[in-house]
Amino acid sequence: MNTQPLPSVFISHGSPMIALEPGAAGVFLKTLGHAIDKTFDRPRAIVVASAHTTAREPVVLAGPQHEAIYDFGNFDARLNEMRYDAPGSPEVAAEVAGLLKNAKLPVHLINEGGLDHGIWTVLRYIYPAADIAIVPVAFVPTHGPAQQFALGQALAPLRSEGVLVLGTGSITHNLRRVFAGGFGSQSNVPEIAESAQFREWIRDKGAAGDWASLADYRRLAPHAADMHPTDEHLLPWFVAAGAGGMQSPAIRLHDSVTHGVLGMDAYAFGPEAPTLERALH
Repeated sequence: MNTQPLPSVFISHGSPMIALEPGAAGVFLKTLGHAIDKTFDRPRAIVVASAHTTAREPVVLAGPQHEAIYDFGNFDARLNEMRYDAPGSPEVAAEVAGLLKNAKLPVHLINEGGLDHGIWTVLRYIYPAADIAIVPVAFVPTHGPAQQFALGQALAPLRSEGVLVLGTGSITHNLRRVFAGGFGSQSNVPEIAESAQFREWIRDKGAAGDWASLADYRRLAPHAADMHPTDEHLLPWFVAAGAGGMQSPAIRLHDSVTHGVLGMDAYAFGPEAPTLERALH
């Protein structure tokens, strides 16, 4: 058995439509699970922080079984027929709660299940059999990047125990721009300059391991308020980064854009990230 720790990973899910329109990001996600399994062994569980599961204090969902939650409206009705009935893990959930308590973070453990669309739409590509235990962790959306780093750092020991720490959101997320032309707007239009500049700033600062600048992204990054009118879709990036340990740079595994402005980038964190990058190429 490969005892090498798993890297932590951030995935951009964009909008729920990724489940029906995989695009370049979906093609990448179909290769990601195979690369993880081949290189690090199959995870025994996935602990995930999603932009759509938030609370006033961290909450760990310890339910033994999950179903897909259809937490969206005005999208293709076929989405409501899709399922992702994955197991939960009360045992891993208790481990997570213990780690947060040890880090002096408030935490609530609840015996409930359910996977928001930021989770199930991407996991349908990464692990389509829905046979790996999932433990969602609700983060506090009013907490800034530094606090999300700390949440991720508390989860870091899980990587050495066969647990994949996953963040899911979007590297850019301004739905007003996405749907300016209506819900049927074209997904393959050229990327706007503001999106490209923001995504490249994140990539460059991540590659340099400039965590201080990244934590202050709303002030320093170009077009930050435009690309993220609110923080919640980027905050899981910082959770995943914290879990990676931040002694190593962030590595962008994938970059693509839909609707000209919705970034679909994926990142890996931790000393093991380069190994995953090589496995994907």
